Amino acid sequence: MTDVSKDAGERIAELRHEIDDIDCHIVGLLNERAERSLAIRDLKPAMQWSLYDPKREEEIFANLARCNKGPLYSESLREIFGSILHVMKEL
Repeated sequence: MTDVSKDAGERIAELRHEIDDIDCHIVGLLNERAERSLAIRDLKPAMQWSLYDPKREEEIFANLARCNKGPLYSESLREIFGSILHVMKEL
């Protein structure tokens, strides 16, 4: 193995470790989000609000597009968060 490929292999291992840490952080944040969603769900009947609010969903997508600095495309985030919102609705 050359020094360059050894260095690249070590760097890949480091980056993968960082990705694993980021993934764990994302899982924690998703669980926090789920807790907030459940709290909102519990409060909606007191306001006589429907559990599903398509306007709020569009507000979420607009917020994601506004805060996105890339490299992900806003449409990609919309797809990812569409899945997240689907799961949140099933809780």
